Amino acid sequence: MDEDATASGNADANANSEAGSPADAVDPVDPVDPVDPDDPGTVQWRRDASTSWTVRLLWSLGVGTFFAAISNVVFWRLYDFTEQAGGATMEIVQTVLLATIAAVAVTVLALAVSGNSVQRLERLLEALPVPSGSPSRRGLSQALDAAVGTVVMGGLIGGLVVVGRSVAASGNGVGGVLGPAAFTGLAAISIPLALVALVLASFLRSVGAVDRTERTIYLYDPDRAIDLEVIRDVSVRRIGDIAVLSLDYAQPGGQYVAGPRRIVVPPSVAEEITGLVDSSP
Repeated sequence: MDEDATASGNADANANSEAGSPADAVDPVDPVDPVDPDDPGTVQWRRDASTSWTVRLLWSLGVGTFFAAISNVVFWRLYDFTEQAGGATMEIVQTVLLATIAAVAVTVLALAVSGNSVQRLERLLEALPVPSGSPSRRGLSQALDAAVGTVVMGGLIGGLVVVGRSVAASGNGVGGVLGPAAFTGLAAISIPLALVALVLASFLRSVGAVDRTERTIYLYDPDRAIDLEVIRDVSVRRIGDIAVLSLDYAQPGGQYVAGPRRIVVPPSVAEEITGLVDSSP
């Protein structure tokens, strides 16, 4: 009986040992970052809407243009509807509509120019009966940027529409040349320009690091590594607070070297990369 108990205990111990064996356990391994952030020989950067005013401005105006275009269409539909309906309340409804839009625009601009706009927006949302789970500060900052872009572009598009309507009502073109279609066309052009702004904002976004010791540039999203030993020359072009590097690759043995030909970095990082390339033997 004792031997059976001992054998059973040994079997259970062996089973537990095998189940906990490192060789048999499945342990997901996180990808290892090739750059040590604490290494003094590493220079890291991040350029997006939260760190670059150029990206932030392009994104704000690009997104804001689409919201502004939709808002203008809705506003003028309502305005024309009240005008066609007529009656004693027509002027009252139009006045209330204009006052509401003006109040929203002033509130957005006041929040934008205040020193702690995100904190003020958080307090404003807390006072409203919104579901639990407040958005992050980054999300609030992006929402405020989109609102500011909407107000700015809404004023621009709305102003062009007003001028176009005034010209159409008067029957005389501006300077005898520009008719209402010209102002409507200018308002319509804002849509493709907004697409261009969003594409530029996406292109100018950049996250990466430079390892001085290994003489390598690491780019993230997507992940790429550029060996500076195969870079012959670097040219720099400044766009606002961003530098666009054009990389000239060597062709050892006449072979094409794959890799990005242009990358976007802060100006200080551009100087660091240029210095590393110039110091190459």
